[in-house]
Amino acid sequence: MTHFNLISDPKVEKIFDAYPDFVREKMQFLRELVIKTAKESEEITEIQETLKWGEPSFVTKNGSTLRMDWKEKKPNQYGMYFQCTSRLVNTFRLVFNDTFQYEGKRAVVFYLDEKIPEEELKKCIKASLVYHKVKHLITLGI
Repeated sequence: MTHFNLISDPKVEKIFDAYPDFVREKMQFLRELVIKTAKESEEITEIQETLKWGEPSFVTKNGSTLRMDWKEKKPNQYGMYFQCTSRLVNTFRLVFNDTFQYEGKRAVVFYLDEKIPEEELKKCIKASLVYHKVKHLITLGI
C-alpha cells in the first residue's frame, strides 16, 4: 500500500465541534468518507484538511477543492461543495441522475432524514480529489 498522509488544520476540529448536535454526526460522516476515499485511491498520497471560506475543505495535489458545510438558513440540509467552474456537478448529474439533489453547478445537497448513497458519493469525492488527472475524460473516470 502507498504511504498516505493526512494534514489537518486544528481549526477544522473546532468547526465540527461547533455544529449543532443534530447535524454534527452527519457532517462527521462526510468528513470520514472523504478521508476514507482518499486513502483508498492509489493516486492520492496526501490530503490537506483545512478551512476555505470558514468551511471544512479538502485539497489534494491534483484535485479540485472539496468543501462541506451546514448552514443555519437551511437547517434541514447540509452539503458538499465543488468548484462551480469545474465539470464536477454537471458530470454527477449525467452519471447519477436523480440519485442526488443538486444546487446549481456547485453542490450536492443532503437532507437530515436522507440515507446517503455512499458508494455513489465516494465516486463523486474521488473525481473531485483527482480532478486535474481526469478532467479530460467524458465522465471524469466515474
